[in-house]
Amino acid sequence: MNPEQISYLTFSILILLALVFDLGLLSKRHTVVTMKKAMLQTLFWVVLALLFCFFLWFQEGSLVATKFFTAYLMEWSLSIDNIFVFILIFAYFKVNELDAARALLIGILLAIVFRIVFIALGIGLIQQFHWLLYLFGVFLLYTGWKLFFRKDEAEFDPGKTKIYSFMSRYLRLSELEPDGRFFLTMNKKVWFTSLAMVVVMLAVVDIAFALDSIPTVVSLVRDDADKPFTGQDILVIYSSNIFAVLGLRSLFFLLRSAVDQFDFLQQGIAIVLAFIGVKMLVEYWDIHISIFVSLAVILLCLTGSIVYSIHHKRKMASRGKIG
Repeated sequence: MNPEQISYLTFSILILLALVFDLGLLSKRHTVVTMKKAMLQTLFWVVLALLFCFFLWFQEGSLVATKFFTAYLMEWSLSIDNIFVFILIFAYFKVNELDAARALLIGILLAIVFRIVFIALGIGLIQQFHWLLYLFGVFLLYTGWKLFFRKDEAEFDPGKTKIYSFMSRYLRLSELEPDGRFFLTMNKKVWFTSLAMVVVMLAVVDIAFALDSIPTVVSLVRDDADKPFTGQDILVIYSSNIFAVLGLRSLFFLLRSAVDQFDFLQQGIAIVLAFIGVKMLVEYWDIHISIFVSLAVILLCLTGSIVYSIHHKRKMASRGKIG
């Protein structure tokens, strides 16, 4: 086997073993995920991603490893925005604590399947129609602008979404307590429980977020938009996405009580998205921004927004005490 095939095989084995370990030992059915357990699971997935990054460093070289780390960091930061919406979905459907972990797991596994399909389609389209990258660049600029000036994140209402309307109209929905079940049989008919609706909505919401994240990662890992994707590029795109999405479940339980502490994180993410959009557009004039510059911008924006959020919270708390 050549080095590239070894990398793909290593990634596949690592993900398979990690899922067996996570599902078999770290996750149990009908159990509440405590803050301690969520922290251990988050560390588990982050450390695993970093170990794979080190493996790529020695197997494929420092450039490929840097691309993976940059793409993973970008995907991980975008996941935090997903988590806020996930929290609203769980609250809307009043998901029992005992069922939350299982519903989130199945929703995320479905999201991974959809992402694999979307990435394959995206890569194929971009290879055939190079000009799509410029459309993605404009789209990311627009998304960054909207995200930066978004005032009220709570405006997302799961009950008013198109997917909820579709399920309510065309599926038999049970109002009974799901008790860990996704389907119920009553009068010889199959009914969907609220837990099944949660799973579908989680997967659909992640697909919506993938419309931002996939073009972003594609732009980060490509050195030259005029050249076709290499096997290394495709490996980095898939692996960074899958590692980030698999870590979403534990990150959800870790951050759901602290997500409101990072009021300005969305502005940091918005600036990064706008930067990636600009990076895509300037390639029209044969201007290529190094992956190391991209990594520096991402680290600076995310760190700066988190630090400023914490500082702002303390400042407001101090003023409250004074008043």
